[in-house]
Amino acid sequence: MTYEITVQASKNSKINQVDFHNIPFGKIFTDHMLLCEYADGDWKSAEILPFQNISVSPAMSALHYGQEIFEGMKAYKNPEGKAGIFRPEMNHRRMNRSAHRMCMPEIPEELFINGLNELIRMDSAWIPTTEGASLYIRPFMVATDEFVGIRPSETYKFIIFCSPVGAYYTEPIKVKIEEHYTRAARGGVGSAKNAGNYGASLYPAALAAKEGFKQILWTDDVEHRWIEESGTMNVFFVIGDKIITPSLDGNILDGVTRDSVITLFSDKGATVEERPISIEEVLTAHQNGELKEAFGAGTAATIAQITDIGYQGSLLSLHPIAARKYSTWVLEQLEGIKRGTLEDKFSWMHWL
Repeated sequence: MTYEITVQASKNSKINQVDFHNIPFGKIFTDHMLLCEYADGDWKSAEILPFQNISVSPAMSALHYGQEIFEGMKAYKNPEGKAGIFRPEMNHRRMNRSAHRMCMPEIPEELFINGLNELIRMDSAWIPTTEGASLYIRPFMVATDEFVGIRPSETYKFIIFCSPVGAYYTEPIKVKIEEHYTRAARGGVGSAKNAGNYGASLYPAALAAKEGFKQILWTDDVEHRWIEESGTMNVFFVIGDKIITPSLDGNILDGVTRDSVITLFSDKGATVEERPISIEEVLTAHQNGELKEAFGAGTAATIAQITDIGYQGSLLSLHPIAARKYSTWVLEQLEGIKRGTLEDKFSWMHWL
């Protein structure tokens, strides 16, 4: 099926009101958004409209029963000024996996990719070119039935909007190993990028913040022994000469940046292990001087250096950032590929 995309351009751009050298994360939005409705068993043609509020009923099912999923993506410009999106096809596949788990309709690839391309073309002037900045892209789908009853909605809105952003973390971070609260349980929705996962994480993250920690290292729901992920990102440890990240067991998100990091290290010939990693293994490696690096990997953060890990009242301080060759190298590779200054041998960038 061919999906028509109609365009209503904004008459008054806000771009001249933005200081692109001082961009807060997630608070400024571009001139346009994409909107598409699902009803009667199919997606309708999409519209690109001026960025605006949407009207919803107080009885809208998503407000009561949580059918909402989303993605996070980024667009960049190369030295010639050409706009490009990083691995959009992987975000599309993951969004459809989330939709399947949340009993929502899948989004056709043509609708997702073509709508995204047209939106980025229209707002390409909003893509920052300052160091560390990018255009954050937020596709999401929300259930819209006006019905207070527990069943899958029969109508949905699919929306994409964009936000020029600076760095998510402006400095390396301290994380705390969480031993009481749980992000996800076996058989649950941990691998889906749905709103409820993040809402449930806010309270324990706030408790950790009072102790000076920027993020939580989540552990499994049964023993609180096995490390899973870290709030906004997947997590990696460099122990000796091995790069280790928790395996995808259904509890953690299949991160686009995670996959990219694994691919780049593997291509370089480094030893990468996707497997369960316990708190005990990390503590022992730190005690023996073998824990060389720890870092998070995610679309918003890209690569976030972890300087300290809190556990049961103690603080494990890691090697200085300047001594970290693995995470520094992979960050340089990712940034170079995204900005068109290094070879993109895996064809990750979708240049418009």
